Amino acid sequence: MLKHIAITSLAAAAVFSTATVAMAPVTPAAAQVSVTFGSPPPAPVYEAVPAPRAGYLWAPGHYRLINDRYVWTPGHWEAARVGYRYIPDTWERVVVGGREQWRYAPSRWDRNGDGIPDRYERQSERGPYGDRDHDGIPNAYDNYNNRR
Repeated sequence: MLKHIAITSLAAAAVFSTATVAMAPVTPAAAQVSVTFGSPPPAPVYEAVPAPRAGYLWAPGHYRLINDRYVWTPGHWEAARVGYRYIPDTWERVVVGGREQWRYAPSRWDRNGDGIPDRYERQSERGPYGDRDHDGIPNAYDNYNNRR
């Protein structure tokens, strides 16, 4: 009986690992993660901003949520990208179901400063990745046309 359980467990592990490896190439690389937490982050820690460096910009420190605790991550230098604007990490206050929550928005590079991630802004407004009504939601997920 024990031998049967061991063989079954090994077979299940082999199938699972094969499926994981097979799906790795089709997993989206730019998946966006949204972290929502109930209590507000503490006040930011004061950091002295270093003198400017050519070709770099200072990304300010921020709190990250690790094991249900806010942990301070110090600021660092980011290589500047020509034609893009750096938007730092932030915590946004949202109300869901009448309850106040805090949502983490990771840092990103924005080409035109409109706040919409550039991967949703294509030359064409048609197709699944376009944004026909310019609300920041790609056509593939947008069931409501705001331009009516």
